[in-house]
Amino acid sequence: MGSHLILHDFPSPGVEAAWRDFLERVDIPAHYNSPEFFREPHLRANRPFAVLALQKERVAGVLTGIHEGDQVSCGTDTRPQICLDKTIDLAPPVEALVQGLLAEATSARLLTVYSWTLLDPFLRYGFRFRPMEGVVVLDLTQGKERVLKQFDTNRRRNIRLSIQRNVEVSEPKNEEEVAILYEIYKDWCKRKNRSPIPYEMELAISRSTRANRKTLLARVEGKVVAGTVIRFFTGGLVEYSRNNSLPEYLKFRPNDLLQWKAIEWACDEGFLRYSMGGSSPFHLKFGGQIVPIFRYRLDRTWLRRHDLREAILDVGRRLRPKQRH
Repeated sequence: MGSHLILHDFPSPGVEAAWRDFLERVDIPAHYNSPEFFREPHLRANRPFAVLALQKERVAGVLTGIHEGDQVSCGTDTRPQICLDKTIDLAPPVEALVQGLLAEATSARLLTVYSWTLLDPFLRYGFRFRPMEGVVVLDLTQGKERVLKQFDTNRRRNIRLSIQRNVEVSEPKNEEEVAILYEIYKDWCKRKNRSPIPYEMELAISRSTRANRKTLLARVEGKVVAGTVIRFFTGGLVEYSRNNSLPEYLKFRPNDLLQWKAIEWACDEGFLRYSMGGSSPFHLKFGGQIVPIFRYRLDRTWLRRHDLREAILDVGRRLRPKQRH
């Protein structure tokens, strides 16, 4: 049986080395499972933490998460933040991660963990299991030509149209262009009735995570009209993070071209997978497969009000009359 180590800041050199060595034994390592998780400035207010499962001197599993009021969240329904050593029996490190999470979340009333794989030890501690919708994931090891062939016909046509209309794609040339993209993002938030993160935070993220993030801008006649942000772990997983564009330039199809250029870059750089971050019709038209995600949740509230509310919603969905076409 292994032990665990809980971190609340970037690890010491020895622990960092053991953590990075572990990531070489993970199927598809991701950015939020790496030490760079602690360099995300927008997470600092939420008391980020990492639980490392240990077997002797080796790291055998990692779980990262944040505190949000009386809740602890480890990932989202589109971004798991747990990974395990593929070369050993998974049960002991999963057990150690559960114990570490419970030690970290002593006063939390709701604990939520998302995973790419089934984690049976969580059930023994009272966590409830729920399969989620999953996300579209592209297999980049096929090569960019085969990946492109799996795109929807209209998606490929839009990419050709965007190229024919001389839409240019490149990284920001300076922080002035980062500011231009932020204004596009802020306008998008206004249209979607969402609160944008402050520009100072946007700039801090851009500066502190350059080794794990890439921003691509689309330009029409030199004007920045759209931008896409991806995050990644070198040699592992690339994750589509955000896209924003000016509505009046959508006829140039910049978003389709941006997504393709990001995927093309990831193929050329030798990444293994590309997560589209969702499974909507927009995401599905880029090909790939929907990979399931599983949720484990421990509701400590009185009468388990979160579980109760979800059960009521589930009954309502089952009773809702099906629409006729």
